[in-house]
Amino acid sequence: MTDSQPMTPEAVEQQRDAFIEKYLQDISGTFNVFSIYIGDRLGLYRAITELGSPTASELARHTATNARYIREWLEQQTVAGILQVVDAALGPEERRFCLPPGHVEPLIDCDSLNYVVPLAQLLVGATRPVPALLEAYRSGGGVPFHEYGDDLREGQAAINYPAFFHQLPEEWLPAMPDVHARLQADPPARIADIGCGFGWSSIGMARGYPRVLVDGYDLDGPSIERATRNAMINGVADRVRFYTRDASDPSLSGQYDLVTAFECVHDMTNPVEALRTMRRLAGENGTVLIVDERVGDTFTPEGSDVEWMMYGWSILHCLPVGMVGPSGAGTGTVMRTDTLRQYATGAGFSRMEILPIDNFFFRFYRLNA
Repeated sequence: MTDSQPMTPEAVEQQRDAFIEKYLQDISGTFNVFSIYIGDRLGLYRAITELGSPTASELARHTATNARYIREWLEQQTVAGILQVVDAALGPEERRFCLPPGHVEPLIDCDSLNYVVPLAQLLVGATRPVPALLEAYRSGGGVPFHEYGDDLREGQAAINYPAFFHQLPEEWLPAMPDVHARLQADPPARIADIGCGFGWSSIGMARGYPRVLVDGYDLDGPSIERATRNAMINGVADRVRFYTRDASDPSLSGQYDLVTAFECVHDMTNPVEALRTMRRLAGENGTVLIVDERVGDTFTPEGSDVEWMMYGWSILHCLPVGMVGPSGAGTGTVMRTDTLRQYATGAGFSRMEILPIDNFFFRFYRLNA
């Protein structure tokens, strides 16, 4: 509708009502996300599957929670369509609730690519520093990563865990045949995993390629502590090491056959310098693999099929952490191909290739000197 064609009052009312209806649906979804967070963090979904179809009191005893709170949560989950009630006609103390079979995998199967419950924990973490976020919007400053707390750390690690354990060694790295061959050969190939978080990407590569040696780097101390424990639990601590340090140490130049950065370049305050460091680590013969969001190549009013989510993460978390410091790049989650190409060129890379990997969320960039 152009300025020369004003909307009729009826059209304005229809537009208003459509917006209100969508907004109320969004509010409903928000309540459901936070209710799922409660169920996940208190172990309620797993307990329901273990008990079969418990009453509120049975579930409360099993999870060491309060029965009155659990009854309210069970009823809310039923009204939201997440749980089912066995016999609604029974009294509140006798009603039994169950998890529909089709909801088990997304809510409790942490090894499945369909495991989506960590998104709730991610969202809780992303909204934790709201006062600081509002101040950043006013001042143009940033919000440091540590202010988002453990929920964001844990949610990010959990949502990527299945892909890092399965798709990364089985699909993503084999898409580079020469790299795939080097990772299987002797002498053992060395990998530097930048922004490794809880270490699942590093551990996934070590599990998939039993000869490789992996060094994971991250500036977040709590994440590195968890990564070190995860490597020990998964039996790869002899080949995987984690460091809370900047990887730009000149002594590391050219030491790695592969350098990886999974879903973190868009968060970096100085992505060009970070990519320059990755180029030095890989040297003239190594490869750098950047895995980041599969957004559209240009802005469009309707956005791509994933941009509704990526812009959501960006306004709450990724843009604010990328704005920290006087020279924060402020890339944001919606890092388009041309943006990364400019960063890579500025870092000294001469070649950038988009790998032919079909993935709903990620795009895969291969960089070489």
